[in-house]
Amino acid sequence: MIRVLIADDQELIRSGFRLILGSKDDLEVVGEAVNGREAVELVAATSPDVVLMDVRMPELDGIEATRAILATGSSARILILTTFDLDEYVVRAVRAGASGFLLKDAPAAQLVEAVRVVAAGEALLAPAVTRRLLDRFARVIEDALPPPQLDELTARELEILRLLAHGLSNAEIAERLVVGETTVKSHVSSILRKLRLRDRVQAVIAAYDAGLVRPASS
Repeated sequence: MIRVLIADDQELIRSGFRLILGSKDDLEVVGEAVNGREAVELVAATSPDVVLMDVRMPELDGIEATRAILATGSSARILILTTFDLDEYVVRAVRAGASGFLLKDAPAAQLVEAVRVVAAGEALLAPAVTRRLLDRFARVIEDALPPPQLDELTARELEILRLLAHGLSNAEIAERLVVGETTVKSHVSSILRKLRLRDRVQAVIAAYDAGLVRPASS
């Protein structure tokens, strides 16, 4: 059973999501928060697997709430909800540790699939979105953190990280390198472990920060 917490200041949105998710046998809504501060408290109280987090909320926005939740060591996956496709808030939320984003007007089936994907530990970013996300980092993110050290990675892992950061799926990387998809998955897991990253989204950010890849020219 996948436990889901919904954090949104709009009651209509929460009610709609609750009805959609509650109709699935493998999903359970364990709580609803009306602002970011309440979301942080409810995560501690209910231990959800996935948090549907509105990016703009009173008292504590989705970005700070995401950062606060992950700072507690919670294993919850944060799925950012937004009305705008890849706006600046979404980019900052992903950098704060969110595992992906979903438009609020997404079809019901897409919402359900998104929760399942994120709960399984995958990042909810399509290849085309990954490329645009990388482009956006160059324009709107000013980050003082030092770049991650990639010294621990092998040459093959660096190669796979570079391809991953360019938006290729495991299957596409496997085809490019003429190896099995299982081998690619093993390398990706090793990369995440060595760099202490949560998921593929964080790997894309790490690759950019370390200068392993560069965003496309505007």
